[in-house]
Amino acid sequence: MTLFSIAAPTAQQSSIPGFGWKVLAIALYAAVLLAIGYIASRRMTNIRDYFVSNKKLGFIHVAFSARATGESAWLLLGLTGMGYALGAHAFWVVLGEMLGVGGAWLFMSRRFKRLTDRYDSVTVPDYLESRFRDPGHWLRIIAAGALLVFVPIYAGAQVYAAGGAFFDFLGINHYVGATIGFVIVLVYITQGGFTAVVWSDVFQGALMFLGLVVLPFVALAHAGGLMAITESLRAIDPNLLTLHGPDQTTADGATLSGWNYLSIFSVIGLAGIGIGFWGSPQIFVRFISLKSEKEIVPGAATALTWTLLADSGAVLIGIFGRALFNTEIGADKEAVLPYMAETLLHALFTGLFIAMVLSAIMSTIDSLLIIASSAGVRDYWQKIRHPEMSDQQLVSLSRKVTVVLSLIAFGVGMGILAYDKDNPIFWIVIFGWSGIAATFCPVMILSLYWSKLTALGAKWAMVAGFLAVPILKFAAPPLMEAVGFADGPTILGALDVLPPAFAIGFTTAIVVSMFDKQGQSRLEGVAEEIRDAGRRL
Repeated sequence: MTLFSIAAPTAQQSSIPGFGWKVLAIALYAAVLLAIGYIASRRMTNIRDYFVSNKKLGFIHVAFSARATGESAWLLLGLTGMGYALGAHAFWVVLGEMLGVGGAWLFMSRRFKRLTDRYDSVTVPDYLESRFRDPGHWLRIIAAGALLVFVPIYAGAQVYAAGGAFFDFLGINHYVGATIGFVIVLVYITQGGFTAVVWSDVFQGALMFLGLVVLPFVALAHAGGLMAITESLRAIDPNLLTLHGPDQTTADGATLSGWNYLSIFSVIGLAGIGIGFWGSPQIFVRFISLKSEKEIVPGAATALTWTLLADSGAVLIGIFGRALFNTEIGADKEAVLPYMAETLLHALFTGLFIAMVLSAIMSTIDSLLIIASSAGVRDYWQKIRHPEMSDQQLVSLSRKVTVVLSLIAFGVGMGILAYDKDNPIFWIVIFGWSGIAATFCPVMILSLYWSKLTALGAKWAMVAGFLAVPILKFAAPPLMEAVGFADGPTILGALDVLPPAFAIGFTTAIVVSMFDKQGQSRLEGVAEEIRDAGRRL
Protein backbone atom coordinates (compact mmCIF):
# COMPACT_ATOMS: atom_id res chain seq x y z
CA MET A 1 0.00 0.00 0.00
CA THR A 2 1.28 3.48 -0.78
CA LEU A 3 0.54 6.94 0.48
CA PHE A 4 -1.72 7.40 -2.52
CA SER A 5 -4.12 4.84 -1.05
CA ILE A 6 -5.73 7.68 0.87
CA ALA A 7 -6.66 9.55 -2.27
CA ALA A 8 -7.81 6.39 -3.98
CA PRO A 9 -9.14 4.07 -1.23
CA THR A 10 -8.85 0.35 -1.64
CA ALA A 11 -11.91 -1.86 -1.87
CA GLN A 12 -11.44 -2.77 1.80
CA GLN A 13 -11.31 0.89 2.83
CA SER A 14 -14.25 1.82 0.62
CA SER A 15 -16.32 -0.75 2.51
CA ILE A 16 -15.67 1.10 5.79
CA PRO A 17 -18.82 3.08 6.64
CA GLY A 18 -18.34 6.80 6.15
CA PHE A 19 -14.75 6.48 4.94
CA GLY A 20 -15.00 9.72 2.94
CA TRP A 21 -16.36 11.70 5.90
CA LYS A 22 -13.52 10.48 8.09
CA VAL A 23 -10.85 11.39 5.57
CA LEU A 24 -12.45 14.83 5.17
CA ALA A 25 -12.31 15.40 8.94
CA ILE A 26 -8.62 14.47 9.01
CA ALA A 27 -7.88 16.73 6.04
CA LEU A 28 -9.61 19.70 7.72
CA TYR A 29 -7.77 18.97 10.97
CA ALA A 30 -4.41 18.85 9.18
CA ALA A 31 -5.22 22.08 7.33
CA VAL A 32 -5.87 23.89 10.61
CA LEU A 33 -2.54 22.70 12.04
CA LEU A 34 -0.61 23.73 8.96
CA ALA A 35 -2.30 27.14 8.99
CA ILE A 36 -1.32 27.54 12.65
CA GLY A 37 2.29 26.70 11.79
CA TYR A 38 2.34 29.26 8.99
CA ILE A 39 0.81 32.08 11.06
CA ALA A 40 3.10 31.33 14.02
CA SER A 41 6.16 31.40 11.78
CA ARG A 42 5.32 34.97 10.79
CA ARG A 43 5.48 36.04 14.44
CA MET A 44 8.84 34.42 15.23
CA THR A 45 11.89 36.69 15.23
CA ASN A 46 14.39 35.19 17.69
CA ILE A 47 15.39 32.12 19.68
CA ARG A 48 13.20 33.13 22.65
CA ASP A 49 10.21 33.14 20.31
CA TYR A 50 11.15 29.70 18.99
CA PHE A 51 11.47 28.07 22.42
CA VAL A 52 9.20 30.05 24.85
CA SER A 53 7.07 32.46 22.75
CA ASN A 54 9.14 35.32 24.23
CA LYS A 55 7.39 34.74 27.60
CA LYS A 56 4.15 36.42 26.51
CA LEU A 57 1.51 33.66 26.85
CA GLY A 58 -1.72 33.88 28.83
CA PHE A 59 -3.21 31.27 31.16
CA ILE A 60 -5.61 29.74 28.61
CA HIS A 61 -2.78 29.00 26.20
CA VAL A 62 -0.52 27.60 28.89
CA ALA A 63 -3.20 25.57 30.71
CA PHE A 64 -4.54 23.91 27.56
CA SER A 65 -1.06 23.38 26.16
CA ALA A 66 0.24 21.84 29.39
CA ARG A 67 -2.72 19.48 29.61
CA ALA A 68 -2.65 18.45 25.95
CA THR A 69 1.11 17.86 26.18
CA GLY A 70 0.93 16.01 29.49
CA GLU A 71 -1.65 13.50 28.32
CA SER A 72 -0.74 12.18 24.84
CA ALA A 73 -2.04 8.97 23.29
CA TRP A 74 -2.06 7.22 26.63
CA LEU A 75 -5.13 9.24 27.69
CA LEU A 76 -7.33 8.40 24.69
CA LEU A 77 -6.09 4.90 23.93
CA GLY A 78 -4.28 3.85 27.12
CA LEU A 79 -6.54 5.18 29.88
CA THR A 80 -9.73 4.24 28.06
CA GLY A 81 -8.21 0.76 27.70
CA MET A 82 -7.42 0.71 31.41
CA GLY A 83 -11.01 1.64 32.22
CA TYR A 84 -12.12 -1.25 30.00
CA ALA A 85 -9.74 -3.73 31.68
CA LEU A 86 -9.78 -2.56 35.31
CA GLY A 87 -13.12 -0.82 35.73
CA ALA A 88 -13.41 1.67 38.59
CA HIS A 89 -9.88 0.77 39.74
CA ALA A 90 -8.59 2.98 36.89
CA PHE A 91 -9.97 6.06 38.69
CA TRP A 92 -6.81 5.97 40.83
CA VAL A 93 -5.05 7.33 37.75
CA VAL A 94 -7.45 10.29 37.77
CA LEU A 95 -6.61 10.94 41.43
CA GLY A 96 -2.90 10.77 40.65
CA GLU A 97 -3.33 13.16 37.73
CA MET A 98 -5.25 15.66 39.88
CA LEU A 99 -2.56 15.55 42.56
CA GLY A 100 0.17 15.88 39.94
CA VAL A 101 -1.40 18.76 38.00
CA GLY A 102 -2.57 20.52 41.17
CA GLY A 103 0.84 20.18 42.81
CA ALA A 104 2.65 21.54 39.76
CA TRP A 105 0.38 24.57 39.35
CA LEU A 106 -0.37 25.43 42.99
CA PHE A 107 2.89 24.60 44.78
CA MET A 108 5.65 24.79 42.16
CA SER A 109 4.73 27.07 39.27
CA ARG A 110 4.84 30.41 41.14
CA ARG A 111 8.27 29.74 42.68
CA PHE A 112 9.56 28.41 39.37
CA LYS A 113 8.21 31.35 37.38
CA ARG A 114 9.77 33.90 39.75
CA LEU A 115 13.16 32.18 39.73
CA THR A 116 13.27 31.68 35.96
CA ASP A 117 12.38 35.34 35.45
CA ARG A 118 15.09 36.31 37.92
CA TYR A 119 17.67 34.16 36.12
CA ASP A 120 16.33 35.07 32.66
CA SER A 121 16.04 31.35 31.89
CA VAL A 122 14.71 30.14 28.55
CA THR A 123 14.95 26.38 29.21
CA VAL A 124 14.81 24.12 32.28
CA PRO A 125 18.58 23.37 32.06
CA ASP A 126 19.09 27.18 31.98
CA TYR A 127 17.27 27.37 35.30
CA LEU A 128 19.13 24.44 36.85
CA GLU A 129 22.55 25.85 35.98
CA SER A 130 21.67 29.26 37.45
CA ARG A 131 20.00 27.85 40.56
CA PHE A 132 22.96 25.59 41.42
CA ARG A 133 25.71 28.04 40.42
CA ASP A 134 27.19 25.31 38.22
CA PRO A 135 30.05 26.79 36.17
CA GLY A 136 31.22 23.51 34.64
CA HIS A 137 28.11 22.92 32.48
CA TRP A 138 27.87 19.27 33.53
CA LEU A 139 24.43 19.74 35.01
CA ARG A 140 23.28 21.23 31.72
CA ILE A 141 24.90 18.37 29.78
CA ILE A 142 23.27 15.68 31.94
CA ALA A 143 19.86 17.35 31.64
CA ALA A 144 20.17 17.77 27.88
CA GLY A 145 21.47 14.22 27.47
CA ALA A 146 18.55 12.72 29.40
CA LEU A 147 16.09 14.60 27.21
CA LEU A 148 17.84 13.51 24.03
CA VAL A 149 17.58 9.85 25.14
CA PHE A 150 14.05 9.61 26.52
CA VAL A 151 12.27 12.12 24.26
CA PRO A 152 12.70 10.01 21.09
CA ILE A 153 11.34 6.99 22.99
CA TYR A 154 8.34 8.95 24.27
CA ALA A 155 7.74 10.65 20.92
CA GLY A 156 8.33 7.37 19.08
CA ALA A 157 5.54 5.80 21.10
CA GLN A 158 3.26 8.57 19.83
CA VAL A 159 4.26 7.79 16.24
CA TYR A 160 3.39 4.17 16.97
CA ALA A 161 0.01 5.29 18.34
CA ALA A 162 -0.67 7.38 15.23
CA GLY A 163 -0.24 4.27 13.10
CA GLY A 164 -2.65 2.39 15.32
CA ALA A 165 -5.24 5.17 15.18
CA PHE A 166 -5.25 5.26 11.37
CA PHE A 167 -5.56 1.48 11.26
CA ASP A 168 -8.37 1.26 13.85
CA PHE A 169 -10.45 4.05 12.34
CA LEU A 170 -9.73 3.86 8.61
CA GLY A 171 -8.17 0.48 7.94
CA ILE A 172 -5.02 2.23 6.68
CA ASN A 173 -1.74 0.38 7.07
CA HIS A 174 -0.02 1.14 10.41
CA TYR A 175 3.17 2.35 8.73
CA VAL A 176 1.34 4.63 6.30
CA GLY A 177 -0.75 6.11 9.12
CA ALA A 178 2.31 6.75 11.27
CA THR A 179 4.03 8.45 8.33
CA ILE A 180 1.05 10.76 7.68
CA GLY A 181 0.90 11.87 11.32
CA PHE A 182 4.65 12.38 11.43
CA VAL A 183 4.73 14.56 8.30
CA ILE A 184 1.93 16.83 9.59
CA VAL A 185 3.74 17.43 12.88
CA LEU A 186 7.11 17.94 11.21
CA VAL A 187 5.82 20.68 8.89
CA TYR A 188 4.07 22.90 11.44
CA ILE A 189 6.55 22.49 14.30
CA THR A 190 9.67 23.34 12.30
CA GLN A 191 8.06 26.48 10.89
CA GLY A 192 6.28 27.90 13.93
CA GLY A 193 8.33 26.64 16.88
CA PHE A 194 6.92 26.87 20.41
CA THR A 195 4.20 29.34 19.44
CA ALA A 196 2.84 26.94 16.84
CA VAL A 197 3.01 24.16 19.41
CA VAL A 198 1.01 26.12 21.99
CA TRP A 199 -1.60 27.42 19.55
CA SER A 200 -2.09 23.94 18.13
CA ASP A 201 -2.33 22.54 21.67
CA VAL A 202 -5.22 24.89 22.48
CA PHE A 203 -7.06 23.70 19.39
CA GLN A 204 -6.19 20.05 20.02
CA GLY A 205 -6.82 20.22 23.77
CA ALA A 206 -10.30 21.58 23.13
CA LEU A 207 -11.02 18.71 20.73
CA MET A 208 -9.79 16.13 23.25
CA PHE A 209 -11.82 17.64 26.08
CA LEU A 210 -15.01 17.81 24.02
CA GLY A 211 -14.79 14.22 22.82
CA LEU A 212 -13.94 12.70 26.22
CA VAL A 213 -16.78 14.53 27.95
CA VAL A 214 -19.46 13.87 25.32
CA LEU A 215 -18.90 10.19 24.45
CA PRO A 216 -19.81 8.80 27.93
CA PHE A 217 -23.21 10.51 27.71
CA VAL A 218 -23.75 9.02 24.24
CA ALA A 219 -22.91 5.58 25.64
CA LEU A 220 -25.27 6.05 28.58
CA ALA A 221 -28.12 6.97 26.27
CA HIS A 222 -27.37 3.95 24.07
CA ALA A 223 -27.32 1.61 27.10
CA GLY A 224 -30.57 2.94 28.56
CA GLY A 225 -29.12 4.46 31.70
CA LEU A 226 -26.58 3.90 34.45
CA MET A 227 -28.49 0.99 35.98
CA ALA A 228 -28.21 -1.03 32.80
CA ILE A 229 -24.46 -0.33 32.67
CA THR A 230 -24.05 -1.43 36.30
CA GLU A 231 -25.99 -4.66 35.80
CA SER A 232 -23.95 -5.53 32.72
CA LEU A 233 -20.64 -4.95 34.53
CA ARG A 234 -21.76 -6.98 37.52
CA ALA A 235 -22.56 -9.88 35.21
CA ILE A 236 -19.11 -9.67 33.57
CA ASP A 237 -17.07 -9.21 36.77
CA PRO A 238 -18.33 -7.56 39.98
CA ASN A 239 -14.78 -6.37 40.70
CA LEU A 240 -15.07 -3.92 37.79
CA LEU A 241 -17.29 -1.82 40.07
CA THR A 242 -14.78 -1.72 42.96
CA LEU A 243 -11.82 0.55 43.68
CA HIS A 244 -9.58 -2.42 44.58
CA GLY A 245 -10.05 -3.78 41.07
CA PRO A 246 -9.96 -7.29 39.62
CA ASP A 247 -8.49 -10.28 41.44
CA GLN A 248 -4.69 -10.44 41.61
CA THR A 249 -2.56 -13.52 40.87
CA THR A 250 0.67 -14.18 42.78
CA ALA A 251 3.81 -15.81 41.37
CA ASP A 252 2.77 -19.22 42.71
CA GLY A 253 -0.63 -18.99 41.04
CA ALA A 254 -2.69 -18.07 44.11
CA THR A 255 -5.63 -15.69 43.59
CA LEU A 256 -6.02 -12.68 45.89
CA SER A 257 -9.40 -10.96 46.09
CA GLY A 258 -10.43 -7.60 47.51
CA TRP A 259 -7.87 -5.35 49.14
CA ASN A 260 -4.48 -7.05 49.41
CA TYR A 261 -0.82 -6.11 49.12
CA LEU A 262 -0.84 -6.40 45.32
CA SER A 263 -3.93 -4.21 44.91
CA ILE A 264 -2.39 -1.62 47.25
CA PHE A 265 0.84 -1.58 45.22
CA SER A 266 -1.28 -1.24 42.10
CA VAL A 267 -3.05 1.81 43.56
CA ILE A 268 0.31 3.40 44.40
CA GLY A 269 1.59 2.69 40.89
CA LEU A 270 -1.49 4.10 39.15
CA ALA A 271 -1.68 7.22 41.33
CA GLY A 272 2.10 7.61 41.10
CA ILE A 273 1.80 8.48 37.42
CA GLY A 274 0.98 12.01 38.57
CA ILE A 275 4.52 12.42 39.96
CA GLY A 276 5.64 13.17 36.42
CA PHE A 277 3.91 16.55 36.48
CA TRP A 278 6.14 17.78 39.33
CA GLY A 279 9.01 18.96 37.20
CA SER A 280 9.03 17.36 33.75
CA PRO A 281 10.59 19.93 31.36
CA GLN A 282 7.89 19.62 28.68
CA ILE A 283 5.37 20.82 31.31
CA PHE A 284 7.50 23.37 33.16
CA VAL A 285 8.73 25.18 30.06
CA ARG A 286 5.15 26.39 29.76
CA PHE A 287 5.42 28.12 33.13
CA ILE A 288 8.52 29.92 31.81
CA SER A 289 6.44 31.16 28.86
CA LEU A 290 3.74 32.77 31.04
CA LYS A 291 3.62 36.55 30.65
CA SER A 292 3.00 37.04 34.38
CA GLU A 293 2.60 35.07 37.59
CA LYS A 294 -0.90 36.60 37.83
CA GLU A 295 -1.88 34.04 35.19
CA ILE A 296 -1.18 31.13 37.57
CA VAL A 297 -4.42 31.02 39.60
CA PRO A 298 -6.81 31.07 36.61
CA GLY A 299 -4.43 28.71 34.81
CA ALA A 300 -4.55 26.25 37.72
CA ALA A 301 -8.35 26.34 37.78
CA THR A 302 -8.49 25.71 34.03
CA ALA A 303 -5.96 22.88 34.13
CA LEU A 304 -7.61 21.10 37.08
CA THR A 305 -11.08 21.35 35.54
CA TRP A 306 -9.76 19.97 32.25
CA THR A 307 -8.01 17.11 34.06
CA LEU A 308 -10.95 16.08 36.22
CA LEU A 309 -13.51 16.03 33.42
CA ALA A 310 -11.33 14.70 30.58
CA ASP A 311 -9.56 11.97 32.57
CA SER A 312 -12.78 10.84 34.25
CA GLY A 313 -14.41 10.79 30.83
CA ALA A 314 -11.64 8.56 29.50
CA VAL A 315 -12.10 6.04 32.32
CA LEU A 316 -15.89 6.09 31.90
CA ILE A 317 -15.55 5.48 28.16
CA GLY A 318 -13.58 2.34 28.95
CA ILE A 319 -16.01 1.19 31.65
CA PHE A 320 -19.11 1.85 29.57
CA GLY A 321 -17.47 0.24 26.55
CA ARG A 322 -16.82 -2.91 28.59
CA ALA A 323 -20.47 -3.04 29.60
CA LEU A 324 -21.77 -2.49 26.07
CA PHE A 325 -19.25 -4.28 23.85
CA ASN A 326 -17.47 -6.85 25.99
CA THR A 327 -17.67 -9.68 23.47
CA GLU A 328 -17.14 -7.51 20.38
CA ILE A 329 -13.94 -5.82 21.60
CA GLY A 330 -12.47 -8.79 23.43
CA ALA A 331 -8.77 -8.70 24.27
CA ASP A 332 -7.92 -5.57 22.25
CA LYS A 333 -8.90 -3.24 25.10
CA GLU A 334 -7.19 -0.16 23.65
CA ALA A 335 -9.57 -0.32 20.69
CA VAL A 336 -12.52 0.58 22.92
CA LEU A 337 -12.66 4.29 22.02
CA PRO A 338 -12.33 3.75 18.24
CA TYR A 339 -14.93 0.99 18.37
CA MET A 340 -17.41 3.06 20.38
CA ALA A 341 -16.99 6.11 18.14
CA GLU A 342 -17.47 3.92 15.07
CA THR A 343 -20.53 2.17 16.49
CA LEU A 344 -22.37 4.94 18.32
CA LEU A 345 -21.75 8.01 16.16
CA HIS A 346 -22.44 9.25 12.66
CA ALA A 347 -19.42 9.03 10.36
CA LEU A 348 -18.91 12.81 10.47
CA PHE A 349 -18.53 12.75 14.26
CA THR A 350 -16.44 9.60 14.07
CA GLY A 351 -14.10 11.63 11.87
CA LEU A 352 -13.88 14.23 14.62
CA PHE A 353 -12.88 11.47 17.04
CA ILE A 354 -10.11 10.43 14.68
CA ALA A 355 -8.91 14.03 14.80
CA MET A 356 -9.23 13.95 18.59
CA VAL A 357 -6.97 10.88 18.89
CA LEU A 358 -4.48 12.45 16.52
CA SER A 359 -4.65 15.62 18.63
CA ALA A 360 -3.57 13.72 21.71
CA ILE A 361 -0.71 12.16 19.81
CA MET A 362 0.54 15.23 17.96
CA SER A 363 0.22 17.65 20.86
CA THR A 364 2.74 15.52 22.74
CA ILE A 365 5.09 14.82 19.83
CA ASP A 366 5.47 18.51 18.98
CA SER A 367 6.15 19.58 22.57
CA LEU A 368 8.69 16.83 23.15
CA LEU A 369 10.55 17.65 19.96
CA ILE A 370 10.76 21.36 20.82
CA ILE A 371 12.09 20.46 24.29
CA ALA A 372 14.68 18.09 22.85
CA SER A 373 15.66 20.65 20.22
CA SER A 374 16.17 23.31 22.89
CA ALA A 375 18.33 20.84 24.84
CA GLY A 376 20.58 20.29 21.85
CA VAL A 377 20.72 23.83 20.46
CA ARG A 378 20.31 26.20 23.40
CA ASP A 379 21.65 24.08 26.26
CA TYR A 380 24.59 22.50 24.50
CA TRP A 381 25.51 24.12 21.20
CA GLN A 382 24.95 27.77 22.15
CA LYS A 383 25.67 27.81 25.88
CA ILE A 384 28.67 25.49 25.84
CA ARG A 385 30.18 25.53 22.34
CA HIS A 386 29.18 28.69 20.46
CA PRO A 387 27.83 31.51 22.68
CA GLU A 388 28.55 34.00 19.88
CA MET A 389 25.87 32.63 17.53
CA SER A 390 23.21 35.06 16.36
CA ASP A 391 19.49 34.48 16.87
CA GLN A 392 19.00 33.97 13.13
CA GLN A 393 21.64 31.25 13.10
CA LEU A 394 20.16 29.62 16.22
CA VAL A 395 16.62 29.54 14.80
CA SER A 396 17.91 27.98 11.58
CA LEU A 397 19.92 25.40 13.53
CA SER A 398 16.94 24.69 15.81
CA ARG A 399 14.77 23.84 12.82
CA LYS A 400 17.42 21.47 11.48
CA VAL A 401 17.89 19.76 14.86
CA THR A 402 14.11 19.42 15.22
CA VAL A 403 13.99 17.62 11.87
CA VAL A 404 16.80 15.24 12.90
CA LEU A 405 15.18 14.45 16.26
CA SER A 406 11.84 13.99 14.50
CA LEU A 407 13.41 11.43 12.18
CA ILE A 408 14.92 9.58 15.14
CA ALA A 409 11.54 9.51 16.90
CA PHE A 410 9.93 8.34 13.68
CA GLY A 411 12.47 5.53 13.45
CA VAL A 412 11.78 4.51 17.06
CA GLY A 413 8.04 4.46 16.40
CA MET A 414 8.46 2.39 13.26
CA GLY A 415 10.73 0.05 15.20
CA ILE A 416 8.06 -0.46 17.84
CA LEU A 417 5.53 -1.19 15.10
CA ALA A 418 7.86 -3.71 13.45
CA TYR A 419 8.64 -5.40 16.78
CA ASP A 420 5.14 -5.71 18.21
CA LYS A 421 1.98 -3.97 17.02
CA ASP A 422 0.02 -5.56 19.88
CA ASN A 423 2.01 -4.18 22.84
CA PRO A 424 -0.27 -1.82 24.82
CA ILE A 425 0.55 1.82 24.08
CA PHE A 426 -0.04 2.80 27.72
CA TRP A 427 3.04 1.05 29.03
CA ILE A 428 5.34 2.15 26.20
CA VAL A 429 4.40 5.77 26.79
CA ILE A 430 4.72 5.41 30.56
CA PHE A 431 8.28 4.11 30.18
CA GLY A 432 9.36 7.27 28.33
CA TRP A 433 7.32 9.46 30.71
CA SER A 434 8.91 7.74 33.72
CA GLY A 435 12.43 8.25 32.38
CA ILE A 436 11.96 12.00 32.00
CA ALA A 437 10.11 12.33 35.32
CA ALA A 438 12.57 10.29 37.41
CA THR A 439 15.47 12.31 35.99
CA PHE A 440 14.03 15.78 36.60
CA CYS A 441 11.21 15.77 39.17
CA PRO A 442 13.18 15.07 42.40
CA VAL A 443 15.69 17.80 41.50
CA MET A 444 13.00 20.29 40.46
CA ILE A 445 11.00 19.85 43.69
CA LEU A 446 14.04 20.14 45.96
CA SER A 447 15.48 23.06 44.00
CA LEU A 448 12.37 25.11 44.76
CA TYR A 449 12.07 24.24 48.45
CA TRP A 450 15.50 23.22 49.81
CA SER A 451 18.30 25.75 49.53
CA LYS A 452 21.00 23.22 50.47
CA LEU A 453 20.57 21.10 47.36
CA THR A 454 23.89 21.37 45.55
CA ALA A 455 24.92 20.97 41.93
CA LEU A 456 26.67 17.69 42.77
CA GLY A 457 23.55 16.38 44.53
CA ALA A 458 21.43 17.36 41.55
CA LYS A 459 23.79 15.68 39.09
CA TRP A 460 23.90 12.40 41.00
CA ALA A 461 20.13 12.48 41.51
CA MET A 462 19.49 12.96 37.80
CA VAL A 463 21.87 10.15 36.86
CA ALA A 464 20.35 7.85 39.52
CA GLY A 465 16.79 8.56 38.42
CA PHE A 466 17.74 8.19 34.76
CA LEU A 467 19.39 4.79 35.32
CA ALA A 468 16.78 3.52 37.78
CA VAL A 469 14.03 3.41 35.15
CA PRO A 470 15.61 0.90 32.72
CA ILE A 471 17.19 -1.07 35.62
CA LEU A 472 13.86 -1.45 37.44
CA LYS A 473 12.08 -2.22 34.18
CA PHE A 474 14.44 -4.78 32.68
CA ALA A 475 17.14 -5.90 35.15
CA ALA A 476 15.34 -5.99 38.50
CA PRO A 477 12.61 -8.59 37.72
CA PRO A 478 14.97 -11.43 36.65
CA LEU A 479 17.36 -10.52 39.49
CA MET A 480 14.51 -10.82 42.00
CA GLU A 481 13.62 -14.23 40.64
CA ALA A 482 17.26 -15.32 40.73
CA VAL A 483 17.58 -14.53 44.46
CA GLY A 484 14.34 -16.36 45.26
CA PHE A 485 11.98 -13.38 45.60
CA ALA A 486 9.29 -14.94 43.42
CA ASP A 487 6.67 -12.26 44.05
CA GLY A 488 9.16 -9.43 43.36
CA PRO A 489 8.42 -9.06 39.63
CA THR A 490 4.67 -9.18 40.32
CA ILE A 491 4.95 -6.46 42.97
CA LEU A 492 7.20 -4.32 40.77
CA GLY A 493 4.80 -4.80 37.87
CA ALA A 494 1.88 -3.61 40.00
CA LEU A 495 3.87 -0.69 41.40
CA ASP A 496 5.52 0.25 38.07
CA VAL A 497 8.92 1.92 37.84
CA LEU A 498 8.19 5.62 38.39
CA PRO A 499 7.49 5.69 42.17
CA PRO A 500 10.62 3.71 43.15
CA ALA A 501 12.80 5.50 40.56
CA PHE A 502 11.56 8.85 41.87
CA ALA A 503 12.34 7.76 45.46
CA ILE A 504 15.87 6.73 44.42
CA GLY A 505 16.53 10.07 42.75
CA PHE A 506 15.04 12.06 45.64
CA THR A 507 17.07 10.20 48.29
CA THR A 508 20.27 10.47 46.25
CA ALA A 509 19.86 14.25 45.93
CA ILE A 510 19.53 14.72 49.70
CA VAL A 511 22.31 12.34 50.75
CA VAL A 512 24.91 13.64 48.27
CA SER A 513 24.09 17.29 49.03
CA MET A 514 24.40 16.74 52.77
CA PHE A 515 27.99 15.59 52.33
CA ASP A 516 28.88 18.14 49.64
CA LYS A 517 30.25 20.94 51.83
CA GLN A 518 32.19 22.50 48.96
CA GLY A 519 29.06 22.66 46.82
CA GLN A 520 27.07 24.27 49.62
CA SER A 521 29.70 26.99 49.94
CA ARG A 522 28.91 28.07 46.35
CA LEU A 523 25.19 28.55 47.05
CA GLU A 524 25.49 32.09 48.33
CA GLY A 525 22.19 33.91 48.01
CA VAL A 526 20.14 30.82 47.08
CA ALA A 527 18.28 30.67 50.41
CA GLU A 528 17.18 34.27 50.00
CA GLU A 529 16.13 33.67 46.38
CA ILE A 530 13.97 30.70 47.42
CA ARG A 531 12.40 32.70 50.26
CA ASP A 532 11.59 35.52 47.85
CA ALA A 533 10.13 33.06 45.35
CA GLY A 534 7.84 31.64 48.04
CA ARG A 535 6.51 34.97 49.31
CA ARG A 536 2.89 35.87 48.58
CA LEU A 537 2.16 38.99 46.56
